[in-house]
Amino acid sequence: MALLIHILACAFGLGSWVAVNGLWVELPLIVNTLPEGWELPSYLTVIIQLANLGPLLVTVIYKLCPGHLKEQVVIYLILSIGVLSCILLAFFWDKTTIVAGVSHSTAFFIITFFLSLVDCTSSVTFLPFMMQFPAKYVTAYFIGEGLSGFIPGIIALAQGVGIAKCVNSSHTAGNHSDGNVWSLHTEYLPPNFSTEVFFFFLAAMMCTSLCAFVALNRLPRIYELSTENLMPDSVASVSYGLDNPGAETDGVKCYREEAAQSRPLLAGPKHSVYQLTFIYFMVVWVNAAANGLLPSVQTYSCMPYGSLAYHLSAALASVANPVACTIAMFFQNRSLVFLGVLTTLGTGFGSYNMAMAAMSPCPLLQGSAVGEMIIVLSWLFFTGTLSYVKVMVGVILRDQSHSALVWCGAAAQTGSLVGSIVMFPLVNVYSLFTSGDFCNTKCPL
Repeated sequence: MALLIHILACAFGLGSWVAVNGLWVELPLIVNTLPEGWELPSYLTVIIQLANLGPLLVTVIYKLCPGHLKEQVVIYLILSIGVLSCILLAFFWDKTTIVAGVSHSTAFFIITFFLSLVDCTSSVTFLPFMMQFPAKYVTAYFIGEGLSGFIPGIIALAQGVGIAKCVNSSHTAGNHSDGNVWSLHTEYLPPNFSTEVFFFFLAAMMCTSLCAFVALNRLPRIYELSTENLMPDSVASVSYGLDNPGAETDGVKCYREEAAQSRPLLAGPKHSVYQLTFIYFMVVWVNAAANGLLPSVQTYSCMPYGSLAYHLSAALASVANPVACTIAMFFQNRSLVFLGVLTTLGTGFGSYNMAMAAMSPCPLLQGSAVGEMIIVLSWLFFTGTLSYVKVMVGVILRDQSHSALVWCGAAAQTGSLVGSIVMFPLVNVYSLFTSGDFCNTKCPL
């Protein structure tokens, strides 16, 4: 029975962030089809932030009407919405409508909002439900939560990306010309399996999570739960990192700390006001960069090097996040100097990525294998280093006080929101970043 519950808890955790993570790793294929093109990631960052209305509403109901909102009902609802949305996405992701005279991916945006709503709301409902079980099963849940980012990344790597080729085609120049005009246009060969198949895979993972929840909810409550040591150190540490901090609200952190505050906090040095200011600055900056600023321009940073570079950057970054969180669980370094250096290092990688985006469509070392390798590694290390910092900052503030962790959630959300809002007009209104074409862009040597 114990092994079965471990498997079910892990499978249940798969549904936490699999949809949003899946969308990000599939973007290298989607941007070549949808009319928004390279601007698409900047739309997604804003949509995900708007989806925080879900956890905010749940948190408010928890506070104002305690006991009236059943986690089981909410979980049934959001997982069912998640399965349905993934299926609808497979059929309608490339359907467009005309809005204000311009073609937009309206169906894709609407379905993405509901998927983001599902994933964001899972942060304030899945964990409260799992607190009915002993701590060892909560650990299994967090493993599944980490796999919700790891598995889509691996599947995306297996899917591959369509190789671009230049095709010479002709069209009639007009009534005043008897000849045809020849021009190059880019065609993308199909990947190993289609985007529709990938979205059906996401639906299957969401369905697996739903079935696991049904099974867990029907298990007899034979456990005598103890409030002592409900969340061990390793669980609480990795739990902060495996979630997407950019989509969490104060209520998530508050609940997690309330679940853990019944046990004694770890004996650790209290930090001064200046140290806490530095810590919160790191939280705001790391989340602004990782969840808002850089994701909005990843297409401009990677696509000039080719679809393969973008594909590897997105997929490997998705894998790097849970790997970094797992490393942080076993190798903890709470030194503020070390975390500051790591944040600076991650910022350096992010600055390189931003600089290449600003230079689009002609970044450094374009057209060379070295340039492709550098941009992929830069995105990989950018995600990995800042993910480690997120985990360790959460560990430090968890041991500081209850309110410190609540403010950590607020700072993380603020950073993510500010980063998304800042980048959206720069990309979509002022057009500070320029897209290119694989076949027709001529860059100086």
